[in-house]
Amino acid sequence: MLLRIFTEPQQGASYDDLLTVARRTEECGFDAFFRSDHYLVMGDGDGLPGPTDAWITLAGLARETQRIKLGTLVSSATFRNPGVLAISVAQVDQMSGGRVELGLGAGWYEAEHAAYGLDFPDTPGRFDLLTEQLELITGLWDTPVGEKYDFAGKHYQLKDSPALPKPVQQPHPPIIIGGAGKKRTPALAAQYAAEFNAGFRDLDGTKVLFDRVRAACTTAGRDPETLALSAAHRVVVGKDDAEVERRAAAAGWSVEELHRSGVGGTPAQVVDKLGQFAELGADRFYVQIMDLTDLDHLDLIASDVLPHVS
Repeated sequence: MLLRIFTEPQQGASYDDLLTVARRTEECGFDAFFRSDHYLVMGDGDGLPGPTDAWITLAGLARETQRIKLGTLVSSATFRNPGVLAISVAQVDQMSGGRVELGLGAGWYEAEHAAYGLDFPDTPGRFDLLTEQLELITGLWDTPVGEKYDFAGKHYQLKDSPALPKPVQQPHPPIIIGGAGKKRTPALAAQYAAEFNAGFRDLDGTKVLFDRVRAACTTAGRDPETLALSAAHRVVVGKDDAEVERRAAAAGWSVEELHRSGVGGTPAQVVDKLGQFAELGADRFYVQIMDLTDLDHLDLIASDVLPHVS
C-alpha cells in the first residue's frame, strides 16, 4: 500500500507551511503530497492566513521537490474553466518532471462558492459540468501535436484549439475520481479515472463503493484491475495513549471521535487498520494530517507504520 500525505490548507496554512510538510513528506519516503482544493475554512476556525490556490501551490512545490507525486483531492469542476485547468495541470506536470495527478470532482461546499462569487448549480448540474470537463481536458491532452481540438458541449465550446501545452506524462496525468454517487460517479471513474477514491468511509462503506466501481468497469468493458483503488482518513498515531490523545486534540477530535471516524492509535493499531483497507483492495491510502506543525508525527508514521504496509 502506498501512503500519501493529505493536507487541508483551507483550515489555516501558508504556502511556506505546505512547503515544509511537502519536503518532510519526501524525506520520509512517502509516495505523494496531496492537498484539498477549497477556498473557505470549515468549522469554527479562523482559517488564517486564508486560502491558498491549489494549483499555484503545486506549481511551487513542483520546483521544490524531486520525487513525490503531487495532486489535488479533489479540485471542483465549479472552480475553473476546464481549458484553463488543462493548461495549468499540464504546465505543473512539466515543472515537476511528470509527477502530477489531477483529482477532479463535482464540488459540494456551497458556502465557499457564495464567499467568492462562484456559481453553484444543483447536483445534476454540477455532474454535467464534471462530465464535460473530463472529456474536454483529456481531449485536449490527448490531441496530437500539430492537430486541432474541437468540443461542442452544453456548457463548453472549443473551436480550433491547438490543445497546448502537453503534459510530460503520456497519455496524460492520472485522473482521480471519488465519491459515493451510485450511478454517474462510478461510470465516470470507469471511463476516465486511473484511480477511484472512496473518501472518508468506514470499512463497510468502502467495500460498497469499491464493489460498485468494479461493477461499473465490467459494464464499460474495462478490466477492473486496471483501476487503482484508494481510501482516505484523518490519521493520528502516537507511541502511547497520552500521545494519541494529545495529537487527536490537536487535530480537532477526541480519541472517541478518532476511533469512530478516523484511523488512530499506536503504530501497531494503525498498521492493522490499514491492512483491513488493503484487504478490500485499497492499494493507496491518503493520510490526512491536520496539525501541519507536528513534523514528528510524520516521522513516527514513516518509521513505525510505512515499512509495515508498503
